[in-house]
Formats: sequence, structure tokens, C-alpha cells
Amino acid sequence: MRIRLAWWREALEKLDRAPPPPEPVLRGIAAHGLPGPELAAMTGGWEELLAEGPLGEDALAAYAAARGGALFRHSARLLGLPGHPVEAAGRRWALVDLARRSAAPAEAAAALAAAARAGADPLWPRPLRPLGMLAMLAARDLARDGAWERQGSPARMLRMLGHRLTGK
Repeated sequence: MRIRLAWWREALEKLDRAPPPPEPVLRGIAAHGLPGPELAAMTGGWEELLAEGPLGEDALAAYAAARGGALFRHSARLLGLPGHPVEAAGRRWALVDLARRSAAPAEAAAALAAAARAGADPLWPRPLRPLGMLAMLAARDLARDGAWERQGSPARMLRMLGHRLTGK
């Protein structure tokens, strides 16, 4: 996993000064003019998960900022609203996603606790509602305190559709 992360980091860092390699994701990133070095910094979030021992509060915060905050920030830019305050929602989404996928109960509980402190959602204008749907599902999962709803369940799909149509 470390080798794969290092490859992605190096490939992303080179995007601003060299043509992308024959990798569809990297070509798409280059075509949209996203800043390679900023995207490369997102690998730091994943690297936090590879550290020895349990994830502490600082590691969870770094993970959430590098993975979720940056992902939502860059996505907002691609969706036409750069600078919209979406990073807190992205951090919460990343932490809830980590808790959902973690096999370690203590790690999942720590991630949920950190997600509860991640901040409030912004208003979700129509172009950002795809991000809002992810944030809304994370908030829904957080409210369930680890009693996970099945991904793709009718209740989750209906709630996402409602958010997509109304922004609420």
C-alpha cells in the first residue's frame, strides 16, 4: 500500500510540470486543470492509516483534512463553486466513512467522536448537492452512533433523493 501511495503522490506532483502518464484518472485531473501538488497532499491522509498503533486525535484530524476536506474542496471547485465552505462536511464524511469500514471498535468509536466535532454543514446550493448527499448520509450515520444502515437501503436512497431535489 505504501508503494502505491508513493506512486500516486509522485505522479500527482509531476502533473503541473509534465504531461500525465497513460493513466485515465491522471489524464482527467490534468484535463480539468486541478493542481497536482495539492492533490498529492491528499495521500497524507491515507498514510495516517498506515501508521503503527491506534489512531490518535491528531492522526484522525490529519486524515480527515487530507482525505475528506481536500476532496470536498476540490470537488466544489470542479462543480463551479470554488471557495464554498465544504471542508468541515468533507472531514466529517471521511471520519464516518472510516468508522463504517473499520474492523477495530475503538478506532471506529474515536473516528465517530472526531466526526461529531468536525463542524456544521454549509448550505448546499444545487451544484454542490452531490457533495451534500455524501455529507447528509454521513450525518445520518453519525446520528445512528454506529448502528449502520445497509448501504443502498431504500431509506438511504430515498433520503438522498430528497436531498438532491430540495437541498435539505
